[in-house]
Amino acid sequence: MSFISPAAPSTNEAIATINLSQGTDEQNAAKIDASCRSLGFYAITGHGIPQGLIDDVLKASHCFFAMSAGEKNAIHISKSHPHQRGYAPFFEETIDPSGQSEFKEAFDMGRPLSVDDPDVVAGIPFHAPNVWPQRLPSFRQALETYHAHVLTLSERLVKLTALGLNLPADYFEPHMNKAIANLRLLRYPPEQTSTKFDPSRTSVTGVGPHTDYGFLTILADDGVPGLEIQNKDGAWIAVPPVSGGFIVNTGELLQRWTNNRYQATVHKVSNRSGQDRYSIPFFLNTNFRANVAPVPTCLENGSGSLFEPVSGGVYLAERFNQTFAYRSV
Repeated sequence: MSFISPAAPSTNEAIATINLSQGTDEQNAAKIDASCRSLGFYAITGHGIPQGLIDDVLKASHCFFAMSAGEKNAIHISKSHPHQRGYAPFFEETIDPSGQSEFKEAFDMGRPLSVDDPDVVAGIPFHAPNVWPQRLPSFRQALETYHAHVLTLSERLVKLTALGLNLPADYFEPHMNKAIANLRLLRYPPEQTSTKFDPSRTSVTGVGPHTDYGFLTILADDGVPGLEIQNKDGAWIAVPPVSGGFIVNTGELLQRWTNNRYQATVHKVSNRSGQDRYSIPFFLNTNFRANVAPVPTCLENGSGSLFEPVSGGVYLAERFNQTFAYRSV
């Protein structure tokens, strides 16, 4: 059986930590801009989300993934197509272009919507009521409460991002009204245990090298290491967990909006810790109808647009179609 050997992390680079409870919006926006220009990742503290709420979601995650395969598969993500809701089992997702087996399981939820919401009625992708396990009565409450808090935090970060780009704070607001905002629970068992789940999996990783699709990602975890990012020289940098904080990174739509001023940074997860790793990424995208084209401040000095305009929702759907086998059936 073969495993991916640990990459040698860089020793002279680290992501910046920004305390949102200190400094002015302009000062924090400048720090975000500098981080997005360099590594494309930064950590935030002073964000106002209680640690107890994060702990509640981690506890809910443990309880969910401890359920039987039958219980989890009752809400298999394919049953929600094309809305991306429910459980994704081991080895059913391939985000790494090389096609390497990804040894993780996940639960996805989105913005809470009712059955009579106009976009739900119209069948717009990613617009549907969430699905929930039949037991675990506190599971839904914990996730919906956390989703609401992180959505508010993401809206603040969007405004700071706009300021860092020398745009009005509300520049992105028309594109973010009713944004597609997906929350995932992820469990990564130790990679050396993969054959217990499937004897044919002789080379695995948690998540292979990839970039995120949307505007930004806000990540919480349980303190078990595993996240690595790739710098502009191609070296891998280990990102340690941030006590009481979140890791934030830019996505492909923000890269397009900034005309490559910001890069969607390649990153991966490899769990060699010997214990399960749990994480909670929150993916902020755009609203489905958003028109994503380079902003004016990234077209200065006569530089031309490097990207054709795209619909945020259509772009997201196409990227998901490339990742999940069930979406191509």
